[in-house]
Amino acid sequence: MKTTDPKWRAAPLAPLLLLSGGLASATELIYEPVNPNFGGNPLNGSYLLSNAQAQDTHEDPDAPEDLYEQPSPLDRFTDSLETRLLNQLLTDVGNGNSGELVTDDFIVQILDNDGVLTVLVTDRNTGDKSEIVVSGLNPTN
Repeated sequence: MKTTDPKWRAAPLAPLLLLSGGLASATELIYEPVNPNFGGNPLNGSYLLSNAQAQDTHEDPDAPEDLYEQPSPLDRFTDSLETRLLNQLLTDVGNGNSGELVTDDFIVQILDNDGVLTVLVTDRNTGDKSEIVVSGLNPTN
């Protein structure tokens, strides 16, 4: 055999490889949870929560921001006009006049009987009536 044969050149290295394998050391595998709820590092909590919220595509149907509907410009104008008319009606009562305001939802009647202010509010949908009586009103002031 030739000494230049590659098998015979590697033969002296074989005992060294066997001895070096015994020098390698290994350690025990230890499981450490990531989630702080299960014993992981508490600093991981905000990171895990932000990742979960970023992936959440579920919409809550009962969320408060979904329950409010912005009133239309016509509704806002109607509310403003009704408020203005009611203020004018109360101003007229202060001058000794009585009056009535009829809207889609309510009928408001204001009467002044010798310093006793009576406001009668009728719900047009249900027919319920509310009466507010304020005494001590002096229309001459």
